[in-house]
Amino acid sequence: MYAIVEIAGQQFRVQQDQQIFVHRLAGQVGDKVEFEKVLLVDNNGDIKVGAPTVSGAVVKATVLNHVQGDKVLVFKKKRRKGYKKLNGHRQQFSKIKIESINA
Repeated sequence: MYAIVEIAGQQFRVQQDQQIFVHRLAGQVGDKVEFEKVLLVDNNGDIKVGAPTVSGAVVKATVLNHVQGDKVLVFKKKRRKGYKKLNGHRQQFSKIKIESINA
């Protein structure tokens, strides 16, 4: 059984007991979270497609920890002008574990 769910503006294909990284959630470590924007549910061949979401479907998960991603370097340069600018960014992620999919 799997579902396609929208979490923090992104769509993920999730199964039970799967661990995924999503954009930082506003919960503490160990909190239970529910995602109600379920777009599709496949229960061993029985497919339910939402328009736009499947009514009554909920994906429950637990926040395992909060981490930072790898550093992304942003380098700007204008040739022959002596202009160089280097910035870095580390995205904040939450690691969650999918506990159950209820359709």
